[in-house]
Amino acid sequence: MADDSGRGSGRDTATDFAVVAYREEGAWTVAPLPLRLASDLDGIVTALRQLPAETGAMALVSVADDFFLVVRVRGSDVRLLVSDAALADEWPLGREALEALDVEPPAEEEVTPAGELDVFADLGLAAMELAALCADEDAYPDELLGRVASRLGFGDEFERAVDGTL
Repeated sequence: MADDSGRGSGRDTATDFAVVAYREEGAWTVAPLPLRLASDLDGIVTALRQLPAETGAMALVSVADDFFLVVRVRGSDVRLLVSDAALADEWPLGREALEALDVEPPAEEEVTPAGELDVFADLGLAAMELAALCADEDAYPDELLGRVASRLGFGDEFERAVDGTL
């Protein structure tokens, strides 16, 4: 029988949700990203490049209630943040992100973010604050992403988009 958990397969079937967010003319737009596009990093980047955005388009992806992935595209610049490298290594999309970052998963079990913690610094969310959010072991990825969205100014829109994906 095939393992449909997403672990070890070529497809990440464990994506809880994926939303895109971008700001145009000062207003945030947040919408669900179809899971078929969110199953691999190239699909996410391609989808983000199609969006108009003053400050870059971003994808906020929750995987298996284990970790979140942030992808932010501004022109040719692609920035990534994985909330927990150890847990990300257990899932195809997480492994793909770690490979793109050229990061080996940590040997220890503690929460270790990987990538660019300053991914939202220009939008008012400092790297230190984002690192503290990632370190909250009692919160699920959807809760952490909700906090990020609120800090960036699109919390209500984020909640509506996530509700639309579930």
